[in-house]
Amino acid sequence: MTVAGLCVASVVQAADVSLTGIPKDSDLYQTLSGGSLLFEQAGQEHIPSSQEVVAAAQADYGRLLAVLYDNGYFGPVIQITLDGTDAAAVPPVQAPRSISRAVIRVDTGPQFRFGEAEIAPLAAGTEVPEGFASGQTASLSVLKDTVSAGVDGWRAQGHAKAELDSQRLTARHADRRINAQLRLAPGPKLRFGPLSVQGNKAVRRDRIVDIAGLPVGEVYSPDELRLATRRLRRTGAFSAVALLESERIGPGDSLPITAQVTEALPRRFGFGAELGSLEGLTLSAFWLHRNLLGGAERLRIAGEISGIGGNSGGEDYTLSARFERPATFNEDTNFYALAQIEQLDEVNFFSRQFDLEAGIERIASEERTYRLGLGLRRAKTRDAFGENDYTLLTLPLGAEFDYRDDRLDAKNGYYINASLTPFLAVSGSDNGLRSFVDARAYRTFGSTRPVTLALRGQLGSVYGPELSATPADYLFYSGGGGTVRGQPYQALGVDLGGGNVTGGRSFLAVSAEARLAVTDNIGIVGFVDGGYIGAEEFYDGSGVWHSGAGLGLRYHTGIGPIRLDIAVPTSGPETDENFQVYIGIGQSF
Repeated sequence: MTVAGLCVASVVQAADVSLTGIPKDSDLYQTLSGGSLLFEQAGQEHIPSSQEVVAAAQADYGRLLAVLYDNGYFGPVIQITLDGTDAAAVPPVQAPRSISRAVIRVDTGPQFRFGEAEIAPLAAGTEVPEGFASGQTASLSVLKDTVSAGVDGWRAQGHAKAELDSQRLTARHADRRINAQLRLAPGPKLRFGPLSVQGNKAVRRDRIVDIAGLPVGEVYSPDELRLATRRLRRTGAFSAVALLESERIGPGDSLPITAQVTEALPRRFGFGAELGSLEGLTLSAFWLHRNLLGGAERLRIAGEISGIGGNSGGEDYTLSARFERPATFNEDTNFYALAQIEQLDEVNFFSRQFDLEAGIERIASEERTYRLGLGLRRAKTRDAFGENDYTLLTLPLGAEFDYRDDRLDAKNGYYINASLTPFLAVSGSDNGLRSFVDARAYRTFGSTRPVTLALRGQLGSVYGPELSATPADYLFYSGGGGTVRGQPYQALGVDLGGGNVTGGRSFLAVSAEARLAVTDNIGIVGFVDGGYIGAEEFYDGSGVWHSGAGLGLRYHTGIGPIRLDIAVPTSGPETDENFQVYIGIGQSF
């Protein structure tokens, strides 16, 4: 490895960087070289000046000493020379014109281990690091982690002011042992005091208190403090949130808390685009107000036009407005109201509909959300069974479990979104139940060129009405970017004969992808999709399957990967069709 010095005449000389005194095949060598700024400079494309090399060498004394202390070496000798001169004696402002060689010499001295390793008192259930035990390497980081574990254990029991009271560290050089005796001071058990607010301008103080949901009067808990912080952040009304504990204990062993907030800009807008060779172009845009009434209420107005220039029916239009009020019934339950107008001009049906819906969203945790609503749908449809004009009362129910490590580009974890919508026909249909489940799982293997396996399953059903009486926009089709790539959009339905096709009451789709990272920014994907549509209410195998497969390219950006997929049909009625192309932002699922 090399670093370079830049002389006044712009002549660049390569400087060798070496580390001696430690076997190259040892873990310690890797740790020390990984913590060295000289080695870091050597691995960069940028050629550092001689002043930068000197500054890095002088900083390496402290960095390498910290690494050695953390590995139990408390009497090391470190010498760094630049062309034979001690780096500590070189003034950075008078650095030589060039540096040809940097040598780091390390004499670690003996490695110390823990003799006595004691920490007390500990709260019930506290687990200290395994490394804090007799015979283990006497690491400074282990000592720090042990103190943190002890303090956190008491804080979890309500002792918010727990701290390290004293420490006694004794070195026995003859035995190469460090005796560590740590003493904690738990302090009194405290309760949450009043929540004060600082930094708010447009969002009312009383609403901030309601949204935070801090349990004033209850025993202090760091988990409750973190949860209150997350509640404020997820409103989107604040760009920064911090809940700070008072330095002083209040009356009655209470602990006052201060919420320091910085409000985000109240308005924002965004837009998106997605292109499919058959589906055509989809354009979308939204406008958002994050503090409509002064209580962190959100109003989002969105519009979308799809099917532009495509061969999948006509153009589809959607215009919606959604209002959300956080902490309406309690701190973890939000109220929402939705109004939406939509026109769907699909290959096998045409629909115009108007939806009104209101309900609640229960946020059980960062990963689990539940929904309950009450809706009214008014629609006019036309399909293979003719024209229909219907009105439904709906009771939409839903649950979402999101345990992915990244929502836009998941590497590990799983995701499940399930919806159940009972509907009561006021006119034009029969009573029934529509259900849909979307489940996804991810697992990544390797680190140098990681491969991510992604699986997806979708299952849908309409129970109750006969096929001819089911609302056309409640039926299922398969084919296209969201189900089976390579197959034409909504190519698979129920064949009624005579060229008439309608959607099915049962639906099943499966997808599998292998995502390989070629570079830090570029990845390739191989995938296969399959889909099933049946006339029956639940899957029984009597319907029809089709499938598609292809390859994709991913270019990773700061807002997520840009996706390019090329797919062909591999089985089913449309296998004679040409390949399909799909372009968008984010992974396909």
